[in-house]
Amino acid sequence: MTMLLSLEKIEAFYGPVQALFGVSLDVAEGEVVALMGRNGMGKTTTVKSICGLLPASRGISFAGEPIAGLPSYRIARKGIGLVPEGRRCFASLTVEENLKAAARKGLWDFARVADLFPRLAERRQQKAVSLSGGEQQMLAIGRALMTNPRLLVLDEATEGLAPVVRQEIWQAIDSLKRQSGVSILIVDKSLKELGQVADRGVILERGEDVWTGRFSDLDAETADRFLGV
Repeated sequence: MTMLLSLEKIEAFYGPVQALFGVSLDVAEGEVVALMGRNGMGKTTTVKSICGLLPASRGISFAGEPIAGLPSYRIARKGIGLVPEGRRCFASLTVEENLKAAARKGLWDFARVADLFPRLAERRQQKAVSLSGGEQQMLAIGRALMTNPRLLVLDEATEGLAPVVRQEIWQAIDSLKRQSGVSILIVDKSLKELGQVADRGVILERGEDVWTGRFSDLDAETADRFLGV
């Protein structure tokens, strides 16, 4: 199994405040890894560190090359597509313009994104600001795919969405796993749905990884201890 992303005991800070205390994880080619933990435990900070949105210590490599310290646009060009928490679509642009703004050469184009999310084809000329929250999330995922990434990073992709829309998003993620071959690092709180798509999982607690393993080996006691309310 060829490792695509590797984090080796990384640390990260917000000014003088340390947020990560030696987080390690990896994602192999074609693998789906779930990054889990309660709110405020370092999940989004880890994502920001991977994508160059927050300075991190050495110890991050992608496709065998060190990327810690690189600007975010260079990391994106290497093949990491981010779907950020909060969607962050270009509100004044249409659906089609949002997608084309991120486009890079490869298998993913407007037609393929529209096949994954038919609603985007129906609303291609609508401005992003006029879309529902679920449609904006589909657009954010589609925009990341238009960069033709080797690794797709999904930060809370289903948070705050209606159940029927959440199900559409999970179905799309499952389809990506089965049909596209893209590697996925996914942050989410829905253990049931994660269990259907994730190969492995990593749990963070106070900026440290406290459990790593096959998702099928995540027992109820561990889940309750580190993920329960």
